[in-house]
Amino acid sequence: MIATLTIHLHLPACASLKEKRGRIKPLIARLHREFNVSVAEMDLQDQWQETVIGCAMIGNDRAHLESALQNVARWVEGHWTNGDVIEQKIEIN
Repeated sequence: MIATLTIHLHLPACASLKEKRGRIKPLIARLHREFNVSVAEMDLQDQWQETVIGCAMIGNDRAHLESALQNVARWVEGHWTNGDVIEQKIEIN
């Protein structure tokens, strides 16, 4: 099974793409390191104040995958202070 978490973020204080990348890159690195998920910026790369990042995991236990990605989503909500979470979505196929 493949599980994905899509997180739509709003970065209200960003005034350039360079500043946006400076805020997103540490988040992506930390999620990969802390939660052992694949992470990438997926959409809105050319907008200064919004981005969509995706996290993915592969496994054979649906409950484990869903729980792990819920932990990632909760961590972003509670610990990432550079902006706001607009939407989060978990899909398992």
